[in-house]
Amino acid sequence: MALVDQLSRLERRFLEIENLLQQPSVSGNASEFRRLSKEHSELSETIAAFREHKSIIKQIADTEELVSEASPDFVELAAEELSSLRTQLSQSEHGLRILLLPKDANDTRNVFLEIRAGAGGDEAGLFAGQLFRMYSRFCERAGFRVELMSMSENELGGVKEVIALVSGDNVYRTLKYESGVHRVQRVPATESQGRVHTSTVTVAVLPEAEDVEVNINETELRIDTYRASGAGGQHVNRTDSAVRITHLPSGLVVACQDERSQIKNRAKAMKILQAKLLELAQSEQEKAFAAERKLQVGRGDRSERIRTYNFPQSRVTDHRINHTTHAIQDFMEGDIGDMLTRLAAFDQEQLLKEQAERELG
Repeated sequence: MALVDQLSRLERRFLEIENLLQQPSVSGNASEFRRLSKEHSELSETIAAFREHKSIIKQIADTEELVSEASPDFVELAAEELSSLRTQLSQSEHGLRILLLPKDANDTRNVFLEIRAGAGGDEAGLFAGQLFRMYSRFCERAGFRVELMSMSENELGGVKEVIALVSGDNVYRTLKYESGVHRVQRVPATESQGRVHTSTVTVAVLPEAEDVEVNINETELRIDTYRASGAGGQHVNRTDSAVRITHLPSGLVVACQDERSQIKNRAKAMKILQAKLLELAQSEQEKAFAAERKLQVGRGDRSERIRTYNFPQSRVTDHRINHTTHAIQDFMEGDIGDMLTRLAAFDQEQLLKEQAERELG
């Protein structure tokens, strides 16, 4: 009953908000209307599921009443219906418990997707470029917008580092499990003996920071301008448009050279720096709670190997959930939704277990 009581309170609040949104004093106040509309939207999925849950409970009660009055010929049919409804009720209750889990405050944010070549030289750079293409294809299907912020290429057309801003609905919630070390095993194009090489690429998914959340003191920054390098036509290589910003207290360094304008490059670099500083602050907070989490899928430690892409065996294995798909070509074309769904479900189950343990303890 505790679950139903909690949901009943939320439903009363939901109805209260609906009433408030009709009041002239609220509809005429833009900030209050926006705040209540957001709360209403956040509750709507849970309330819809709760109402369906109540409907199942009523169907069970009605069917039990029929069984008590039914003829012997009808009892078996009604018993089957009851069994099906009770299964639905159990599934509904499980889904409601997931909906009531504490929300990650970053879930609705846009993200900076940062991909860097790790061990493996040019081969790592080539795979980094392929991962960026994979994520770009997935984002296109998901309706997300990908804006390239910075890219550094190697001589073979691979990527040393690429940073992109991904924007849309619930981007962080969708991509947050991708942070970590991605390992590739395959025969490089430059390998004459046909030997399989192992290379690594690191991926970081950083929630975009609001300006008010990260206070950056300009006196703590060292800003350098320099001539952009790499492919990009004549102009980008002839002017000092590239910008490198060093945050002296933390030692963080970001650079941007994609725009022709030094002002635009600086603005982009500052946004990336804000995201990195926000991640740093949140990481420090999370360390204080790390002992409470037995297993964190969550963001994923960038030093942790999370996934292996084995091309000779046509398989992709995520080591956190021990799940393997043998459709590696489809996966590299951006068909990663099933893997992301499995990771989210696994994390939810872990949170539910920990919540149950706390309630028992």
